[in-house]
Amino acid sequence: MDGSITQWINGAAGTSHILDLTMIGVTTFGVPVLVALVVVQWWTGRNRMHVRHATIVAGLSFLIGLGLNQIILLFVHRVRPYDAGLTHLIVAPSADWSFPSDHATAAFAVVAAFALQALPGRAIVFATIALIIAWSRVFVGTHYVTDILGGAFTAVVAAVLVSVLYREGTRLDRFATAIF
Repeated sequence: MDGSITQWINGAAGTSHILDLTMIGVTTFGVPVLVALVVVQWWTGRNRMHVRHATIVAGLSFLIGLGLNQIILLFVHRVRPYDAGLTHLIVAPSADWSFPSDHATAAFAVVAAFALQALPGRAIVFATIALIIAWSRVFVGTHYVTDILGGAFTAVVAAVLVSVLYREGTRLDRFATAIF
C-alpha cells in the first residue's frame, strides 16, 4: 500500500511544468521558510515569553529530531523509491537512505513544539505548511509516504522529549527568552 500511495502522489510529476516547479520550490525552500517563520515568532507582541519559549522548544526539537534521524539511518537502510523504480524523480538524487525523511522531521518538529506549548493557531498554520512540504517530498519522487510518517514520528518524539526536559519558567528559560 505504501508503494501504491507513493506512486499515486508522484504520478502527477512531469505532467505540468508549473506544478513541477511549484513542488520543486516547496521541497527546496519549504523548510527554510518555515524556520524563518518560527524565528519571526520571537518578536510577537502577545504572550511574548510563552511564544519565545515555544520557539526555543521548536528549535531544539528540530535539532534533536534530525539527530535521532541520523542514528536511525545507521540501522535502517531503505532504498529511495526512485532507486526501486517506483517514482519519477524530478530533483537531484539524495546521497543518503530514504527512511526517515529529514524534511518531514524538521517541519513536524515545529508543529509538535507549538502544539505541545498550547499555541493552536500557530500549530495549525505550521501544520499546513508541514503537510505541503511532506507532500512535495513524495511528489518529487524522493520519499515514500512511510518515510514521511517516520519523520513525523521522530519529530513528535523529539518535541515531547524537549518539552519534558526544557521547562518554561526555569532560570535557563528566563535567560534564553530575555535575549533581544
